[in-house]
Amino acid sequence: MSEFDYDLFVIGAGSGGVRASRIAASHGARVAVAEEYRVGGTCVIRGCVPKKLLVYGAHFAEDIHDARKFGWDVPECRFDWNVLRDNVLAEVDRLEGLYGQTLDNHKVTVFRTRATIVGPQKVRLADGTELTAGRILIATGGWPHVPDFPGSEHAITSNEVFHLETLPKRIMIAGGGYIANEFAGIFNEFGSQVTIVNRGDTILRGYDEQIRDRLLQISMTKGIHFKFNVPFRSIEKNDDGTLTVHLENCDPFIVDAVLMATGRVPNTKGIGLEEVGVELDEQGAIKVDETNQSSVPSIYAVGDVTNRIQLTPVAIREGQAFADSVFGGKPTVVDYQNVPSAVFSHPPIGAVGMTEAEARNKLGSVRIYTSDFRAMKNVLAGRNERALYKMVVNAATDQVVGLHMIGPDAPEILQAAAIAVKAGLTKADFDATVALHPSMAEELVLLK
Repeated sequence: MSEFDYDLFVIGAGSGGVRASRIAASHGARVAVAEEYRVGGTCVIRGCVPKKLLVYGAHFAEDIHDARKFGWDVPECRFDWNVLRDNVLAEVDRLEGLYGQTLDNHKVTVFRTRATIVGPQKVRLADGTELTAGRILIATGGWPHVPDFPGSEHAITSNEVFHLETLPKRIMIAGGGYIANEFAGIFNEFGSQVTIVNRGDTILRGYDEQIRDRLLQISMTKGIHFKFNVPFRSIEKNDDGTLTVHLENCDPFIVDAVLMATGRVPNTKGIGLEEVGVELDEQGAIKVDETNQSSVPSIYAVGDVTNRIQLTPVAIREGQAFADSVFGGKPTVVDYQNVPSAVFSHPPIGAVGMTEAEARNKLGSVRIYTSDFRAMKNVLAGRNERALYKMVVNAATDQVVGLHMIGPDAPEILQAAAIAVKAGLTKADFDATVALHPSMAEELVLLK
């Protein structure tokens, strides 16, 4: 019998923690996981899954309008936030149950409580119970960052936005990243007056400049307002429940809600990491090597808590690699090159590989191919909104090193195209592929 209560104790039952738990258990390990909130983590409970359902709901605003151009006699329609909100939350409940069922099926012990580390191989539950484990895995994810200024407590984050009692008629969104732009598109389609406030001068830092400029142009055309280089001074709550927002060098704004989408930070505070010698970086992320091992040999970490790439599929891969390596006898290292990503804005963005600027800095000589077009559906619907596809090619080798797209269904198209970039295919390989007509995706093999 082992000298420990468990072979593996996981703190955090999000995407990475659940995958690591069930795979380790399938390899024969005795596994326990502690989750202080809800099984499923950020993505399932308060992130990409409920967000994407809101995105689907928001698309109907334009689809219903466009349907009239396609011959449908559509009466005037009214959107009911409460119906969508409650249906989304019910789906979250269903998914949480499935995640819990998966752990049960793999005989993983689940403690629905907070756990902290009190030794290299010891954890303490909220009720004081102490348990030992041969290895401890930290998978506590990230947490919304809220800037510190007077009245910031009156703002909400992406954690609370799915539970709003009423749809705000006027909403201010702080930030310029994917969360800010996604919710800006969602609330704008629902009929809210949306203002994005960014203390910097660009949106979607890290994405290709042409693509993010196109999203900015389309968003403004749709009626979303932007304020750049504007820090917050304060927020005051009024007697009627509205908020007065004071910004630097701006007149005050009166809104119904302020959503802070100013980034996410690793969720490492107060769980005992530093006390047992686990090294953190300046952002509070756990420092790990390529095997996900921290500075304490018995403690590992996967997912957003390491701040490598904050994407759910990456956390899942890391959890799988950890379990296979440590308990399955199959040493596995995650490859972080050419990880595709998407922004579910209106319209959405898909991207993989190097941006044009990154390629020029790294490779020197590059070739750029673009297609700037109106989707067939938009033409008949009378929409001037244009899609933009961009291919970045290494001029020396003809290898496609980046694909960047904005337009209807861009993420769905990009997923398959990302395989080609990952495989190192060339522009000639794209050119040799017969177009699938009529489709938007065919533009990828017709770029000149």
